[in-house]
Amino acid sequence: MPGAKSMHLEECLNGKFIGVDFGINEDVSNYLSDDVKSFKERYRPIFLKNIPDKSKVAAGLACGTIWTVCYNLKKGDIILCPDGKGEYVIGEIESNYYHAPGEILQHRRKVNWYKTPVRRVDMSEPLRNSAGSVLTNCDITKYSDELELLIKGDKLPSIISSDASVEDASEFALEKHLEDFLVKNWNSTSLGKKYDIYELDGEVVGQQFPSDTGPIDILAISKDKKTLLVVELKKGRVSDSVVGQIQRYMGYVKEDLAEANQEVKGVIIGFDDDIKIHRALSVATNIEFYKYKVDFKLYQ
Repeated sequence: MPGAKSMHLEECLNGKFIGVDFGINEDVSNYLSDDVKSFKERYRPIFLKNIPDKSKVAAGLACGTIWTVCYNLKKGDIILCPDGKGEYVIGEIESNYYHAPGEILQHRRKVNWYKTPVRRVDMSEPLRNSAGSVLTNCDITKYSDELELLIKGDKLPSIISSDASVEDASEFALEKHLEDFLVKNWNSTSLGKKYDIYELDGEVVGQQFPSDTGPIDILAISKDKKTLLVVELKKGRVSDSVVGQIQRYMGYVKEDLAEANQEVKGVIIGFDDDIKIHRALSVATNIEFYKYKVDFKLYQ
């Protein structure tokens, strides 16, 4: 998103670039590498000094976004930017990072903007919700097949999905809106009685929360603010590989987001399980498994 609510989209289109700012007023070239953790460690204190009313989470998101736009996006990658009118402008990254001091969105990449936008109404509901995130950037790589069809102007097939940690993918057709449905009905679940989906500046940002090991399905915080909860959703029978996946997310939250007095827990939600995941969870710390029914009553 080029500025709050895409306020700088016109400048980006005319100047053929995309960029971010966040008050980091220096060339970051010397600190761009695969080591996003070191990048955040350098620029998080600078961000908080320049904008002292922001939280550690906000600082982590801002620095992570700068790193993503300036380094992690590669030449040839496709980006989508909302125009505020129900369409998304599509562009292709054409250059490495460059600094434009004194300009808006000073940390930039050159972009070849396509002439034909993608309409929001033509997207699947999961892609619509991910692309509509209030965060500055959101990884929508898992929708690449769908995006290719939309860019070509082709009709979507009824199902576009692949997830190696779900052993029975046949459940996907029925449950493809699991995450969105859970978010919308969060307060009516047992989890919603103890936790709120994470918010930042009054906006819900806990759905598809970005991390350096991939997007977290749902990040929540306990009502007493003492616990951060990582929720991983699986549409079908869950394999034991998801335990390692959620532990990586929990490690990120513990190191990058949690305050000194906060603990981190995890919840895996799936349609079915087996002995393998029970064995894995028996030695995993602070992770619970929930099954769901189609009516979304969670039970253990």
